[in-house]
Amino acid sequence: QVQLVESGGGLVQPGGSLRLSCVASGSIFSINAMGWYRQAPGKQREVVATITSGGSTNYAGSVKGRFTISRDNAKNTVYLQMNSLKPEDTAVYYCRQVIQTRRGDPFYQYWGQGTQVTVSS
Repeated sequence: QVQLVESGGGLVQPGGSLRLSCVASGSIFSINAMGWYRQAPGKQREVVATITSGGSTNYAGSVKGRFTISRDNAKNTVYLQMNSLKPEDTAVYYCRQVIQTRRGDPFYQYWGQGTQVTVSS
């Protein structure tokens, strides 16, 4: 069984910063891609940033230059540093990790429970 637990969300003023963390625990043999997604009220979930096992990153155009995704493989953790936050960044943020639980088994995606980020004055 694999669990993803996110932390770091909260209320911040426009222009402020937050750092989200997502740690995976349980039966883990290998982790491939990791990523952050968000869903605002009344909107579909969208990708924010992704990072491969080799460290290559991709960002949504709306966050490029403001957000930074990183990972610590030894800790099974992915981070999202969010700077210069805007009200339109308000959403529930979800992490996703693609995990292999045993050698030779397929990789499956796992999702965190979500953490609320609210940007408001």
